[in-house]
Amino acid sequence: MKITTRLREWGKFFLKSGASIALALFLILSLFTVKGTTPALAVLAQGDAVTDPTAILRNALPIDNKPIRQVQQSIEDIAKHLRAKRWSPIKKDVKDANYVLSTKSKAILDSVPEASKSQGEELIEKLKTGVAALDTAVEAKDKEAVWSTRRELLNNITALEELMVVGFPFNVPPEYANLPQLRGRATVEMQTSKGDLTIVVDGYSAPVNGGNFVDLVQRGFYDGLPFIRSEDNFVVQTGDPVGAEEGFLDPKTKQYRSIPLEILIKGEEEPVYGNTLEELGIYLPSLALPFNAFGALALARPDTNPNGGSSQFFFFKFDNELTPPGFNLMDGRYSVFGYLVQGKEVLEELTDQDKIISAKVVYGLNNLVQPS
Repeated sequence: MKITTRLREWGKFFLKSGASIALALFLILSLFTVKGTTPALAVLAQGDAVTDPTAILRNALPIDNKPIRQVQQSIEDIAKHLRAKRWSPIKKDVKDANYVLSTKSKAILDSVPEASKSQGEELIEKLKTGVAALDTAVEAKDKEAVWSTRRELLNNITALEELMVVGFPFNVPPEYANLPQLRGRATVEMQTSKGDLTIVVDGYSAPVNGGNFVDLVQRGFYDGLPFIRSEDNFVVQTGDPVGAEEGFLDPKTKQYRSIPLEILIKGEEEPVYGNTLEELGIYLPSLALPFNAFGALALARPDTNPNGGSSQFFFFKFDNELTPPGFNLMDGRYSVFGYLVQGKEVLEELTDQDKIISAKVVYGLNNLVQPS
C-alpha cells in the first residue's frame, strides 16, 4: 500500500504531539483495514464528540441532576438537525424538553440550594417560556428564530446548572498547596493586536492549571507578550517572558513556578496529576475538558517533563480532519484548563507576528485562592 498524503500528515501530527513511535504507528495503522483499502476510523472513534466549547463547559459542571441534563441534551441536539433543516427530529427534541420541564420541574429545583431557590424557579419559568417560543419557531420553520431562541435557552440552562454547584468537588493534593487554585470558574478578556478574545477558565476540572493562569493574568504577566508559535490547524502559543527564563519566576521565592499536568477523566472524583495518560496506559480517554473544540486552552510544557509547565500556554486550532473529535493524541498529554468562547475569527488570524496587548479577569476573581 502506498503511503498517502493524509497518512503522512497523521504521522507528523502524532509525533509532534509527543506520542511514542509505537503508539503513533498503532493509531496510524488503525485508520486502515487489513487490506488497506477502506478507512477504519470506527475502530477507535468515540461517537458524536461534543465540539461546542460552551457545551463542554456545561457538561463539566460538577452536578448530578438527570432532568436538567435531559433538557440540555435535547436543546443542544437541535443544532445538528437545524443545519440540514431536518424539522422532524427538531420537533422531537422540543417535545422532549417540554415534557421534562412540565413533569420534572420539582426534581430540577431539588438540586438548587435553598438560598438560590427563587432564582432557580425564575430560570425554570424562563425555560418553559423559551421552549414554548421555540416550538412556535419550529412550526413556522423559522431557522433564525430557532437559532436565537435555542441560544437563549442554553444560556438559561447554564445559569440554572451553575446554581446547582455546591462547594468544590475535591481537594487538590497537598504537594500542590503552594500553588494558586481556581476553585470555580473565571472569565478572562484578552485584547490582542488582531482583536479581542473571551476565555472561560474551568477550575472545577483544572484548579491548579486554571489558578496559575488566572493568577498570572491578574498580575499583568501576559500584557505585551508576543505569540511565539503559530501553526495552521494546530496551535497558537504565547506566555514566554522577556529574558532567559521560559516561565514565571515567583517574586517571593525567586523560583521557577512549575505547574503539574492535571487531567480529569469523566467519572473520576479528582484529576490525574503528574503523568500523561499514555504513561498510565490509558488511551483515547473520555475527559472532562477534551481538545474537541477550536480554541481549547492548555498549558505548554517541555516534551520530556509533564510537570515542567509554567506560564506558557497555547490555543488549540481544532481541525476536523487532522484531529477528529474524540480521536486525537493531545487528550491526556496536555492540561486543558479553559476554552475560547468568543473571538474565533480573531484566533484564526493570529500569527507569531502578533501579541497580547492586555488580559484582564472580568468575572470569577473571587474564586482564585492564593496559597497561605
